Amino acid sequence: MEKVSIARNPRARHDYHLLETWEAGLVLTGTEVKSLRDRKASLSEAYAHVRNGEVWLEGMTISHYGPGSYNNPPPARSRKLLLHKREIRKLLGATTQKGLTVVPLEVYFKDGLAKVAIALAKAKKAHDKREDLKRRVAEREMARVVKGRRT
Repeated sequence: MEKVSIARNPRARHDYHLLETWEAGLVLTGTEVKSLRDRKASLSEAYAHVRNGEVWLEGMTISHYGPGSYNNPPPARSRKLLLHKREIRKLLGATTQKGLTVVPLEVYFKDGLAKVAIALAKAKKAHDKREDLKRRVAEREMARVVKGRRT
């Protein structure tokens, strides 16, 4: 079960409280898969939503594959995510609540198949972000002090 990471969304953990995560398949064309294998993808502006009973990933950019010529699709097109019906129903029910959204966390290859990790998330307020930053700084300071005592 080899997992090869292609692109991550580091802002997701900073900007959102992640409530639940899923692994979804990704519907791609051949040249998009080759671009992903070259690690030419970006999740920085990406988000997911449920439309007509299907989950779609918007804003993910996969660069053109050089030798692909006319076979290359647009870099930022909508891409369908493959999930079980019960997972889609759960996402649909959760996203109708105010303040909840679906954010992609990472794109990777797992056993040769392109997958995307998505999470149901609630946006953090500015004070939540500051508290998280203070907590991480405090943990880092404590780890540094403990490490200094051992030597």
